[in-house]
Amino acid sequence: MLSTRLAAFGVLAILPAFAQVSAAPDAEDATEIIAPHQHGLVRDLQDRGDGTTTSSNWSGYAVTGTSFTSAKASWKVPKATCSSGHQYAAFWVGLDGYSSSSVEQTGTDSDCVGATPSYYAWYEFYPKPSFQISGLTIKPGDEMSASVVYSGGEFTVTITDVTTGKSFTKSATVSGAKRSSAEWIAEAPCCTGSGGILPLADFGTVLFGEDSTGVSGTNFATDSTVSGAIGKFPTIEQITMQTSGGTKEAVPSGLSSDGTSFSVTWFSK
Repeated sequence: MLSTRLAAFGVLAILPAFAQVSAAPDAEDATEIIAPHQHGLVRDLQDRGDGTTTSSNWSGYAVTGTSFTSAKASWKVPKATCSSGHQYAAFWVGLDGYSSSSVEQTGTDSDCVGATPSYYAWYEFYPKPSFQISGLTIKPGDEMSASVVYSGGEFTVTITDVTTGKSFTKSATVSGAKRSSAEWIAEAPCCTGSGGILPLADFGTVLFGEDSTGVSGTNFATDSTVSGAIGKFPTIEQITMQTSGGTKEAVPSGLSSDGTSFSVTWFSK
């Protein structure tokens, strides 16, 4: 499967072979490195000073604080509209990456391999590679629930396809993790051959949070002083994805009245 994926995406460098990891009891398969892309840090962050920011690769929400121990999310897997060319769109929950050099995260992708949509789940302890979770079969419209939890010096990512009942869990230590932020993000992953951001797939609109999925206690986080929904945090950043020239690529809605839910809409270039 890895050789097929490498050929399809035209990888320019040799990647490591499969990395086998242990899965939760009800996940049926192992994982493999995703080629050629990686989900990672926010890029080209511009803070407008009013609770809104722009980035070249992220859109959604981040909250900042100290000593985060958890972030939880839910979303509906959006359908990718594909015509030609390879394009990518990732949806995830994570800790770190907004103001630090690591990210502990898990999510799904709605990608385009030419005119063919591709859907899958993954996890990443950045700067280590992204790993596809082969034991989860993802389809558009599936309701996902995911979390990142820090305890005993380890981060544990868990992702569940609520629609199918299948789940996956993986734990790891991450050197230098600051636990300074939590995020709920739609992302254009990297990397091109020169290390740039990959083209963003047309995902329409992705719905995050309890109001859309019915999954309680999601789009929540816990740090040293706050435990609750996004809207409970004193420092909330609403992130719009845009090009260096100022063209919007993905735009988040405002938060719902209960502070748990929002959407991100793809914008045509």
